[in-house]
Amino acid sequence: MLTTIIPLWNRTTDLLDETGRWIAPLGLRLLLAWEFWESGVEKFKGDNWFADIQDRFPFPFDLLPVDFSWFVATWVELIGAWLLVFGLATRIISAKLIVLTLVAWAAVHAGNGYNVCDNGFKLPLIYLVLFLPLLLSGPGKASLDHLIKQRFAR
Repeated sequence: MLTTIIPLWNRTTDLLDETGRWIAPLGLRLLLAWEFWESGVEKFKGDNWFADIQDRFPFPFDLLPVDFSWFVATWVELIGAWLLVFGLATRIISAKLIVLTLVAWAAVHAGNGYNVCDNGFKLPLIYLVLFLPLLLSGPGKASLDHLIKQRFAR
């Protein structure tokens, strides 16, 4: 019985591992892309409210002009969302969006506790945890980064 179950289990987990190399990072990228796209569109269509919170930005971001910070945040979110969708420059854009999320945590969410309903830090924390596999392991096989790496591999 065990001689049948163990090989079947091994084949099943091998199949899940291989599928996971394609699907799991893609799911993370698409979820994060949607979240940051929505945030970028809000900024693009809305008024700059960074002046109200600039004093809470961590150093050195508190030294930058609020119009510049708004512009950078908007376009990092918008362009970053598309890069995540396609899995292009995933580690670089993940690092940029992690920094953006940390600044948002400090300036907007830090003093509000954990609860999302109180504008707390739950969502930024979730985003940071979701970015870790993309930053550390890459975008997965369903990505342009993977295709480029395969094309230029030795």
